[in-house]
Amino acid sequence: MDLENIVREQNVIVCVGSGGVGKTTMSAAIALKAAECGRKVCVLTIDPAKRLANALGMKSLGNVATRVEDARFDAAGIGRPKGQLWAMMLDTKRTWDDLVSRFAQSEAQARRILNNHYYQQISSALAGSQEFMAMEKLYELHESGRFDLVVLDTPPTRHALDFLDAPKKMMGFMDEGVLKLFLAPPTMAAKLGFGFLQSSTVWMLKALQTITGFNVLRDISDFINSFSGMHAGFRDRAGAVEALLRADGSTFLLVTSPNPTTIDEAKYFHRKLVEYRMPFGGFVVNRVHADALGEPGAKEAWLALATDPTQILKRLHMPADADLAVRIADNLTRVQTLARLDASRIERLKAMRPGAHLTGSVPAFDLDVHDLSGLRNVNGHLFPA
Repeated sequence: MDLENIVREQNVIVCVGSGGVGKTTMSAAIALKAAECGRKVCVLTIDPAKRLANALGMKSLGNVATRVEDARFDAAGIGRPKGQLWAMMLDTKRTWDDLVSRFAQSEAQARRILNNHYYQQISSALAGSQEFMAMEKLYELHESGRFDLVVLDTPPTRHALDFLDAPKKMMGFMDEGVLKLFLAPPTMAAKLGFGFLQSSTVWMLKALQTITGFNVLRDISDFINSFSGMHAGFRDRAGAVEALLRADGSTFLLVTSPNPTTIDEAKYFHRKLVEYRMPFGGFVVNRVHADALGEPGAKEAWLALATDPTQILKRLHMPADADLAVRIADNLTRVQTLARLDASRIERLKAMRPGAHLTGSVPAFDLDVHDLSGLRNVNGHLFPA
């Protein structure tokens, strides 16, 4: 299935990859294409730098889906899409709060949890919390039935497991049985073989109490008691999210760039997606140096000019400057070297294993993509006519 068919037919697209490869831009461009195909699409970003809002011509985004109005397309000088483009930026803490309110058995129980110091820490600062809530918000948007397609721009991560394992890790951390081990009486902890762990943990928590002024043991104990009866709901929800990610209507796109480090990370990430049996749609390679001599006759013409670089300036109707002409020729030679290296690294992705294919590539632009017209330019390469 090529990228355009993925955009037209799938219900969930998850853009994954390491940081700094342009996932936010690719996610926005893919969502724009879906809207132009007549679909109602929402793109969800985790990027706090507001690059998605800027690219869509909006001042800011919040934890509620906001439509990109037709006037913004008019202002960008591009045609209005046949469908609708919506966008939002994940607020991890607020998403946690919404989930607690949903599964609490009463308003009083929800309020007790939301006011608990221990809960406030794990819902905003605990490793994996952002990834867990990204999956929760993706599921919420999909299940709402409001959108034909949801595109998720995932958090930047070096290891695939940080993203794929987040729901299981968070559920394990909140497990009542695990937490109670830390608070068990010393005699019981010793019988269970956790005496050293329990005493060390109590010492650490008491130290934290001295530093922060909060009674950490009391807060954890209160959290366990107030969370009673809700763990099953969270666990079932995490299972439903995992089922959605593996469903036929979901696809993972792996965004990368053609430098050695990110290519190696993409190969690692792909192996993990296969290992977890996640539906893989393909690679999107961003910032590729284009082969300037690929057109018929271009190489021959360049070789003729290279023997007399001053002819370059004449062809450009610029004043004669031998030094500038030589520097222009040297620069093109360097760009061509980069283009050949990029092409060889992309071939490594294609040959990695049967079924792992290149879905699309985008050249290295002179300027960053920062508006809707820039996203349209990206799509000219992702979705060639």
